[in-house]
Amino acid sequence: MTEKKGSLLPAIVGGIIGSAITAGGLFLAAPQLISGKVVRQAMLDDPQILVDAADVLRDRQYAPTLSNARAQIETPFASSWKGAEKPEVVLVEFYDYACPYCKASNPHVDQLVRENPKLRVVYRELPILGPNSVEAARLSLAASKAGRFHQFHNALYAAGRPAPDTNAAAARIANIPGTPAEDAAIEAELKQNFQLASQLGATGTPLFVVGDRVLSGAVGYEALKKAVEDAQKKS
Repeated sequence: MTEKKGSLLPAIVGGIIGSAITAGGLFLAAPQLISGKVVRQAMLDDPQILVDAADVLRDRQYAPTLSNARAQIETPFASSWKGAEKPEVVLVEFYDYACPYCKASNPHVDQLVRENPKLRVVYRELPILGPNSVEAARLSLAASKAGRFHQFHNALYAAGRPAPDTNAAAARIANIPGTPAEDAAIEAELKQNFQLASQLGATGTPLFVVGDRVLSGAVGYEALKKAVEDAQKKS
């Protein structure tokens, strides 16, 4: 009987030691295992975390471009702007008249201007959806040089997608020639807009820039309002 106890003792001790080692290993690994599970569950419970993280990464990515090119981005071409003469915050929209998401965003931008007397909106032409868009952009910039950007802008959105007849109708309302003339300043503006949009990672329209934020797509009124408010707090 004693011999059996003696033979069992090493096994028992070994088992205890093995269990202790396993427990110690789990204890040391637990923070990583638990934190990983907690983070995963948090993302499953609130997917907005992923969206917010992506926004932060995007802001950091384009911070150098915004810092170096802010004056180019926020300085309007002629009369292609609305809102405050001396703004506390500037919202820039790169857009295409043929883009349905730009048209859907238009009333949101107008609402922000009505609500915030310290906001300026700068419109930048980015005609990426074909020749009719390019012609509309050139006509819009011609109207802008004549001080009638908003007449053309509103008229074309009301008429529908850019096309020879809708472009011409908007030009008549803005009292400018229906065929865009060759203009070096207009071509330089379009070239600059494409370069800036490319540097800001544009993959389509609309693209909004406000403060240190770059927002891609029709993000909606609430997202634009929050970006404006955040930028205004930092101004």
